[in-house]
Amino acid sequence: MSGGEVAGILVAVFWAILVSFLALALVRLAQTLKATTKMVAEVSEQAVPLLADASATVRSAHTQLARVDAIASDVQEVTANASALSSTVSSAFGGPLVKVAAFGYGVRRAIGKKGAPPEPKRTVVGRTLPAARRGGRRNRRSKD
Repeated sequence: MSGGEVAGILVAVFWAILVSFLALALVRLAQTLKATTKMVAEVSEQAVPLLADASATVRSAHTQLARVDAIASDVQEVTANASALSSTVSSAFGGPLVKVAAFGYGVRRAIGKKGAPPEPKRTVVGRTLPAARRGGRRNRRSKD
């Protein structure tokens, strides 16, 4: 055997080992791709119903929001009507009701003073005190 033949055998063995490693790598890559394909198929099977459920939930939420919006606009209209009614009742009955109450108070005072003797007025430094202040002041120093 000559040196060229030995070199040829070494190159052939090297290529055989290299091809074996590449074949092994390709086999493992094929297995990984099969497993990935299987996993993607399983995820797709589970994701499609989940997406359908999510879509149905979003549609339902949209419908409920539309109902709530309608209710809110109705409540706003009722509130505006109640405010208008309140101001109308206040303006229509407020003035006369105050006058009737003042008249009733005057009548009660007149009837109450009719049978009672007139109270003497007290004068302090040139002015008359109202009846509520006539009792005198408490001594602030004696807190017993």
